[in-house]
Amino acid sequence: LGYAYVNFHNHSDGERALEALNYTEIKDRACRIMWSQRDPSLRKDGSGNIFIKNLDPSIDNKALHDTFAAFGNILSCKVAPNENGESLGYGYVHYETREAADLAIENVNGMLLNDTKVFVGHHVSRHERQKRMAEQRSQFTNLYVKFLAPEIDDAELDTMFSKYGEITSAIVQRDEEDVSRGFGFVNFKDHEDASKALDGLHESEYKGQTLFVSRAQKKAERNEELRSQYEQSRNEKLSKYQGVNLYVKNFEDDVDDDKLRQEFAPYGVITSAKVMRDEKGQSRGFGFVCFTAPDEASKAIAEMNNRILGNKPLYVALAQRRDQRRQQIEATKRQWQGVPQMGAPVFGAPIYYPPGYAPPRGMYQNPRPVRWQGAQAPIPGQYPMPSQYPAPGQYPVPSNGVRPARPRNSRQAGNRGGYAARGGRGGYRGNSRTAQQTSAQPQEASQADAPAADVEQSASVLTAASLASMEPEEQKQVLGEALYPLIAALEEEAAPKITGMLLEMDNGELLHLIENPEALKAKVVEAIEVLKEETTE
Repeated sequence: LGYAYVNFHNHSDGERALEALNYTEIKDRACRIMWSQRDPSLRKDGSGNIFIKNLDPSIDNKALHDTFAAFGNILSCKVAPNENGESLGYGYVHYETREAADLAIENVNGMLLNDTKVFVGHHVSRHERQKRMAEQRSQFTNLYVKFLAPEIDDAELDTMFSKYGEITSAIVQRDEEDVSRGFGFVNFKDHEDASKALDGLHESEYKGQTLFVSRAQKKAERNEELRSQYEQSRNEKLSKYQGVNLYVKNFEDDVDDDKLRQEFAPYGVITSAKVMRDEKGQSRGFGFVCFTAPDEASKAIAEMNNRILGNKPLYVALAQRRDQRRQQIEATKRQWQGVPQMGAPVFGAPIYYPPGYAPPRGMYQNPRPVRWQGAQAPIPGQYPMPSQYPAPGQYPVPSNGVRPARPRNSRQAGNRGGYAARGGRGGYRGNSRTAQQTSAQPQEASQADAPAADVEQSASVLTAASLASMEPEEQKQVLGEALYPLIAALEEEAAPKITGMLLEMDNGELLHLIENPEALKAKVVEAIEVLKEETTE
């Protein structure tokens, strides 16, 4: 967190350390040392805290401390830095007593430090500053006027507003060529007159223009107000559309807004349906459908997700903000990077091996340097090596999450002839030759040679409801076991890496890929392109 505590046995040793080491550099960064204050009231009281602004950029923490140390015991001293460590031109000095702070203000305020006149005053908390600013804003006298006709000058602007009270200044802003920029400022002597002028002239017609009149604001204040308005509007929209806005993708290019609305209309009242398009007006293959009630949106997800529209299966889910989706992806990546996957080395992409499948030959002979996931390389024997994997098809996908014991005979592992072949919708079958080789386990072999219909029945159990009853790690394991043979049938050599990459996706999307060969094939092609780019780099 950037701070620490050191506890000495003797108070005198702490004093010597404070005097000798304060503002010295630790790893090229000057440290600040002060006595630990266990009582927070002294820090929060702020009676001895002063604020200094307009500091010369060359003044650092130590120079500021040396300047103000003559007026009393300093608890803390700091020059505010930017992200590059450079001075922002202001700082703080916290004295032990208010008397010392008053003495420093009296002697230094308005003086020159490094040929620069500085301001020194009591520190005012942000809450108090905002309170004072609100009071000042309520007593405004300066007005901002825009949409002025080009021919209006200072005198005419003064004439327009003088009927509401005494004016101290009226100025039309002009550019370098002395041409009106269409706005100006009018300052009244009294707040009441300025308020009457605002009410009387705002949105009034003058020389064919509708005037805009408001309280004059500084740029920082205006930006802060616009930012707060944007955040408020954004939060209102998010709360309004929470749970009712759906994200729909993977539809044909000929689907337009009306067709999208028509497909989702049976499930509730739709407030909007929009297909996203590029700058040329071509469909980008996804869009959004917004309902009036969350239960309608939930029903649409249940009914329309994986529904065939044209020649493609739809993917339907609740819409997420871009920052939420990005945070979720980053969290998944961080979680994955911190856990070794079956002891496999990482060459730029995750590698996954489900129980029952050996890695491709030559996987551990890559000439590139091996980078292990986690803090250190796995301990020998901690993770199964290629020869320790059971033969393909020897163990079916477990429905209860209980793993059978691994065989002791390592010759049963690594048979390349047993890579899975597609066995119907979401299912796969082991190779019959593998079953003959493993006749020592008749029960497992008979399961491996089960008819395709039985495998389809066990694979069909893999639904969102069945996944929800499992632990998160077990969910990914089961999904990986279902995905791996399907990916190996398309791209056998890179199947481990591609499976690991796809397992970073949401479980709903993974189920969608398992049940839709076309969607899975598209993802595999995309993953192969990514792997080729990494190999090129």
